[in-house]
Amino acid sequence: MTDQAQTPTVESVSESMENIVLGEDDQPLSKKALKKLEKEREKARRKQEREAREAEERAAREANYVDYSAGSYGQLPLNQSQERTNRCREKIADINGSRLGETVLLRARVQLSRPTGSRLCFFSFRQRTESIQGVVAQDKDTVSKAMLKFATGIQAESIVLVEGVLVAPVEPVKSCTVHDAEISIKKLFVVSPSLDRLPFTLEDASRPEEEYEKEDAQFSRVTLPTRLDNRVIDLRTITNQAIFRIQSGVCQLFREFLLKQDFVEIHSPKIIGAASEGGANVFAVKYFKTNAYLSQSPQLHKQMCICADFERVFEIAPVFRAEDSNTHRHMTEYVGLDLEMAFEEHYHEVMDLIGKMFVYIFDGLNQRYSKEIAAVCRQYPFEPLKYLPETLTLEYPQAVQMLRDAGVDMGDFDDLSTENERFLGKLVKAKYDTDFYILDKFPLCVRPFYTMPDPSRDGYSNSYDFFIRGEEIMSGAQRIHEPSLLQERARAHDINPATIAPYVDAFKYGAPPHAGGGIGLERVVMLFLNVGNIRRTSLFPRDPKRLEP
Repeated sequence: MTDQAQTPTVESVSESMENIVLGEDDQPLSKKALKKLEKEREKARRKQEREAREAEERAAREANYVDYSAGSYGQLPLNQSQERTNRCREKIADINGSRLGETVLLRARVQLSRPTGSRLCFFSFRQRTESIQGVVAQDKDTVSKAMLKFATGIQAESIVLVEGVLVAPVEPVKSCTVHDAEISIKKLFVVSPSLDRLPFTLEDASRPEEEYEKEDAQFSRVTLPTRLDNRVIDLRTITNQAIFRIQSGVCQLFREFLLKQDFVEIHSPKIIGAASEGGANVFAVKYFKTNAYLSQSPQLHKQMCICADFERVFEIAPVFRAEDSNTHRHMTEYVGLDLEMAFEEHYHEVMDLIGKMFVYIFDGLNQRYSKEIAAVCRQYPFEPLKYLPETLTLEYPQAVQMLRDAGVDMGDFDDLSTENERFLGKLVKAKYDTDFYILDKFPLCVRPFYTMPDPSRDGYSNSYDFFIRGEEIMSGAQRIHEPSLLQERARAHDINPATIAPYVDAFKYGAPPHAGGGIGLERVVMLFLNVGNIRRTSLFPRDPKRLEP
């Protein structure tokens, strides 16, 4: 600030008057000029006295100030389990407008805070997929100016402990899951502050895709790589909370159905001495003085359990595939839902059971997780999965003919490409009005060595795949349970029977006919919700280019 812009003091005005009583030409000033200078000196004196008085009053107020909100806000000490009060803390999911007037205590994250004017601060508090609005309003009895200032300084994503009274909002709160109640905050403590600037806001990470398509969109799109690089933050969005509750639901329903069908849950080794599927798509690891592999599938051990008279087994466990596939549906590690079952007469007993199992899972998701499905649909809109009470089954030659009739050039024993899978899915949807179906009787040449050949049709096999929205989510078959045929088929796939001797030997002592399959958990969730990329349904995805976080 320049000298000319400074407020004149009494001394500076007096000095000026002394210097300018005589003008530049050393002539005395007029009475009018002297009177003006006198007024300026008086004005400066009064201002100086006023400022001094205000400073004294402010100091006195600060010296005597009593914060009537003291003890009702602040940073809590580090929780080292010092005490246990056993006071009930609320879940936002249990709060609604019928409880107005009640005092509640809850711990939540600060989704966002919005100061309004000089006496209000609005909050959105979040627990998993639920949220509620809170208001800190300065008053004369409970919430002091100091408490309001503290509240406005809390960073987004901090964890807080909130106590307040449930009141009716001025209008329904559309931005929160609790629309008809808000918390009038009386106490507010920070349990764990958010210290660093967020890599992206939860609001941007939660926006429906359609909002980015608007011409006047001013939002920052959070790309999938950015999300995955900062997965801990990304997983906090309501959409992701919903996705992984649904994923958990698939596992629960899978387990429920099979346990009711007298299956036994097993846990097979994931470090094995030979490639379980054959081929080169395995991760080799150093194992003391020899080499081992990460399991491509629990396949061999599932079958060994059938040979051990378990009769019906299932497993939920990681599966490793060393495939350099950078697609929307492939990962190098995924969660496999595997099952194997001895049957009485025909492998279709197993195939039909699996069809019923999927219908049970889909029904269960729609009934138990409707709120979560709706949350995902808000950000990634999709058509609900269509499926039939009795799952549609087509044979491979029928599928080939459908594709040929639609103009696809395809041989009888060609494997389905990804493009043809999707096209077939559209054809099936148009003809049968279902997104979910079974394809039976695959060509033998495109199936693993342990697949049972079809006895009635040369070149085909007793094998099947299950599809959702034109993409495969499960592969299965009747397994070869006769040792000599198993060795023959292994050699046909360039697998030395000696490398799988313990597996082959398991069938030498009598084995029941059996069949089963392996399901990709993340792929099922991806296609059920139609979110377009398997990495969205993998907690911490692993692919050829990603090993972190």
